[in-house]
Amino acid sequence: MVPCQKQALRSQTPGNLGEAMVLVVLEKRGLPLRILRTTLLLISLPQGVCGPARANLTKALGQMGPLVGGCSLSIGDGSVLEFEFPEDNEGVIVISSQCPGLSNGSMLRPTLRVISLEPSVLTIRNVSTISWGSFVVNIHSGLAGLAPLRLQLVDLHAVPPLLIKERADFRIRVSPADDGPTTLRSDMAHFSENPILYLLLPLIFVNKCSYGCKVELEVLKGLLHRPQPMLLGLLGQFLVMPFYAFLMAKAFMLPKALALGLIITCSSPGGGGSYLFSLLLGGDVTLAITMTFISTVAATGFLPLSSALYSRLLSIHESLHVPFTKILGTLLFIAIPIAAGVVIRSKLPRFSQLLLLVIKPFSFVLLLGGLFLAYRMGVFILAGVRFPIVLVGLTVPLVGLTVGYCLATCLKLPVAQRRTVSIEIGVQNSLLALAMLQLSFRRLQADYASQAPFIVALSGTSEMLALVIGQFIYSSLVPVP
Repeated sequence: MVPCQKQALRSQTPGNLGEAMVLVVLEKRGLPLRILRTTLLLISLPQGVCGPARANLTKALGQMGPLVGGCSLSIGDGSVLEFEFPEDNEGVIVISSQCPGLSNGSMLRPTLRVISLEPSVLTIRNVSTISWGSFVVNIHSGLAGLAPLRLQLVDLHAVPPLLIKERADFRIRVSPADDGPTTLRSDMAHFSENPILYLLLPLIFVNKCSYGCKVELEVLKGLLHRPQPMLLGLLGQFLVMPFYAFLMAKAFMLPKALALGLIITCSSPGGGGSYLFSLLLGGDVTLAITMTFISTVAATGFLPLSSALYSRLLSIHESLHVPFTKILGTLLFIAIPIAAGVVIRSKLPRFSQLLLLVIKPFSFVLLLGGLFLAYRMGVFILAGVRFPIVLVGLTVPLVGLTVGYCLATCLKLPVAQRRTVSIEIGVQNSLLALAMLQLSFRRLQADYASQAPFIVALSGTSEMLALVIGQFIYSSLVPVP
């Protein structure tokens, strides 16, 4: 184990009571040298700078006495409010306070509380007191983004606790580091570096083209005359489910990267395996294949639109760049071969029959490769997963299935079509969402955001298999007349 090396800078101007603020980067094994040696030195605050205090208190502090006038709390000289720090590193901030007329002999015994409003971007390890009015804050940077800080100087010994000074205008911008080889263990490379992933890409392209050959133009034309199932599918997939993801992100206060991953998952089209579940659960298989095709093509417009809308509503765009172009490119990689398969079936029927012959062995190879990559992904993606996203991931398929069946029942569709609409809305293409996140974002952001589609995929598959087993047991006990 290579020991950490620390570089620290500190400056103190004669006659200045404030302390310098230093961001110290701890060198970590495997990170670029230019990032490891990054330090930021800010000149200390000149004496006498004071400003009006705010009385916005957090619930954690409870009821407090009034603010003490004439005190200041600063990082540096107060002229710079936003500071840069490299991604996935540890360091310290030295924060100073001044209260003219007060000193070590005063009755005040100040304690500093520092709160990061974006814990996924920056976490506060601990706060230590150097001397009266000077504090050291240990920080750890996570994902690239912007983390606002709330600084509160309080006297907890007073009754009630006395808020001396509060500031919430300082921000730490965590800048992205270069994606180098990352190891969880010395013998395990990141799954994105596995050559099997790249070998599967051409198989996916051919498999989707073969899937398009299953779509019958007559069924497509029939849906134009009776579009109720198609419209219900689009309504549930691109309106109801993204809105549900938005509500859950707000209710559980999910970190922004994780919230975006959940929204993209719930905005994804129907899964490729939905027609299989429609077959096993007595649905309309032909309708399922057609609805999956339509939703996949429609997702090229609706998915970036819903992602942009809810990114604004959740203020994700302020701290996380959402690469809509890359997301659209991933969708087109899936939609174009499916559309090409429809054309091939219409214009080149013999060639389409050949493609239909290879779909089964290709699907088997993709299944084995997908299971292998799923294991490798899970080691990285599910590291540090927390209960809220697990709970939300379990509910997403259930909500989709319920919403789809209720909507289809309201329109009095046949039972087989009700089941198909329910499955199309409830079984999202979570693997497509995972691929979009992995191909569109940087590694740390992608792995963190991918917790949502990974958990939804696991829970969706488990819940659908439970329904299939339940259907089999029910049909065995209660024979259909």
